[in-house]
Amino acid sequence: MNDGGTRLLTGDRVFINIGTLPAIPDAPGLKEAAPLTNIEALELDYVPLHLIVLGGGYVGLELAQAFRRFGSRVTVIERGPHIAGREDPDVAEEMRRILCDEGIEILVEAQVSHVSGRSGEEVNLAAGTPSGERTIGGSDILAAAGRVPNTAGIGLDVAGVELDGRGYIKVNGRLETTAPGVWAIGECAGSPQFTHVSYDDFRIIRDNLAGGDRTTRGRLVPYCMFTDPPLARVGLNEGEARRLGVEVRVAKLPMSAVLRTRTIGETQGFMKALIAARDADILGFTMIGAEAGEVMAVVQAAMLAGLPYTRLRDAILAHPTMAEGLGGLFSNVPPPLQ
Repeated sequence: MNDGGTRLLTGDRVFINIGTLPAIPDAPGLKEAAPLTNIEALELDYVPLHLIVLGGGYVGLELAQAFRRFGSRVTVIERGPHIAGREDPDVAEEMRRILCDEGIEILVEAQVSHVSGRSGEEVNLAAGTPSGERTIGGSDILAAAGRVPNTAGIGLDVAGVELDGRGYIKVNGRLETTAPGVWAIGECAGSPQFTHVSYDDFRIIRDNLAGGDRTTRGRLVPYCMFTDPPLARVGLNEGEARRLGVEVRVAKLPMSAVLRTRTIGETQGFMKALIAARDADILGFTMIGAEAGEVMAVVQAAMLAGLPYTRLRDAILAHPTMAEGLGGLFSNVPPPLQ
């Protein structure tokens, strides 16, 4: 305990919900520079002169845009071939264009080789890029290059709770661990790192304890990155479809073709849908644009109901709304493959 004593708690059932913590890349000098994480970045009482963001994923891009709009100069360093690494290249390129138009510098395929100085004062970062070595000077560094589970050193091995090769708790589809009477919930169990997924983990365990038979397998998990405009996706993208050997038809629609975007002056982005090659099943939907998460939920509901894309194509959708664009999007679906 905080006062130095100990307390022993016992119970018939144990539920582990200990989350994750930000990963600090293993670059020389980075830990000594005391980089910000998403926690400290939200507690700052000043605007950094030049914020260097390590990582072009959801957290890195959301905070990069926020601090740029606060007035910071911002540089994003991403080691992969493009930002938003789980998305298709066309989606990543559109997001890169939007952020660069706001004055954010983005370096991809960049490997940090050394960091000197201290975040909050003065830092210098050396990185190898396709065009050669770059040295970037800034005032603050934000580490947003992924997360690691909070499972080390807490005695899980003593309790018989096994971990996988990445340190996440091993669970089955019912979120049961390898120890009887012990469950794991959320990010520490390797679930997608979203609050809405952790809540569904809770519902699965609750319903199964009440005699139900729910599982994590086959869940249709929505993704949403809260930049402006936001990025939302549900189901497969083109890259995932190729890896799975799933043939698809692709339909796209620029947001400028959705009349609502003209009334609010937010025409950036596009919608994209993946349809099964030989039938009318909706396999995936991605959108960059105003109210993307809300429009995505419409498509997600249709997918959960097993509706063919033609039901949305032919639906009477209110004008002028963002969801009205779904009619135009699904009208662009190519003919089925023979």
